[in-house]
Amino acid sequence: MATDKTRFGLSCAITTPMREGGGVDLPRLVHHARHVLAHGCDSVTLFGTTGEGAALGLPARTAMMGALIGAGIDPAAKIYAGVAAASMHEAVEQARLALDAGARGLLVAPPFYFKGVGDEGLYAWFAQFFEKLGAAARNVVLYHIPSVTAVDISLGLVQRLKTAFPGLVIGVKDSSGDAANTEALLKAHGELAILVGDERQLAKAVRNGAQGTICGIANLVPELVRPMVYEGKDSPAVNALVDEICAYPVLAAVKALTGHIHGDAGYGAMRPPLEALDEATRKRLFAAFDSIMQAKAA
Repeated sequence: MATDKTRFGLSCAITTPMREGGGVDLPRLVHHARHVLAHGCDSVTLFGTTGEGAALGLPARTAMMGALIGAGIDPAAKIYAGVAAASMHEAVEQARLALDAGARGLLVAPPFYFKGVGDEGLYAWFAQFFEKLGAAARNVVLYHIPSVTAVDISLGLVQRLKTAFPGLVIGVKDSSGDAANTEALLKAHGELAILVGDERQLAKAVRNGAQGTICGIANLVPELVRPMVYEGKDSPAVNALVDEICAYPVLAAVKALTGHIHGDAGYGAMRPPLEALDEATRKRLFAAFDSIMQAKAA
């Protein structure tokens, strides 16, 4: 069983502030990363789903890693990097960029363009990916998010990969939203860091052996999520916030609320094809957020 010192802990699936026109707003990124790390996060995960990672090319990734490292955030302790690519070449380049910069580890999604692929093909893809990275590869968390990729990372695939690459595959992030799948991962692969994407299922999963989360709500209330990760403590406020956010386009809602907590509307822009929330929608969302937080404080 993981101790507080060995468990994966709480990583913020950090949103990526954008300037109008789609460029990354590096000063706001640094400000927000410092904020979440100071308020309970153990690390940040760049280029994840919440961070619009699949829309970020190598130049943007290079600039973002450089900005955080230049701001004094230790990559070996505090930064994980998402890998999301349809081609092997791009996946390897994304991973090498992060590893060469000193990132602690990788959150690796399966190749997502071709649908209906089986475990044999996925095993071959991951095996080639690891072999191309060579000795630099480290601390890989497999990313199961079938609602986005439409590609499953099955229990059997995890078994094959952890057996073939011992010490390299350290965990699985289960963003399926299926509590039964998380339970099955814990039963079959409990020695790995099983991470929960749906914050509403997090506390119970931690009580059953999960090691933490890489999650979007940590952009907003990391201090509420931390007891869920380290104590398995339920949080009605977090559950209510997630329910509310899920009533909107999630990535845009998280980004708008990030601006709300900072008092800075400049966090709201999205990179096309994603769209920012309109003003009326933002006002409704902010009012709901404030109401939930005020009820928590009462």
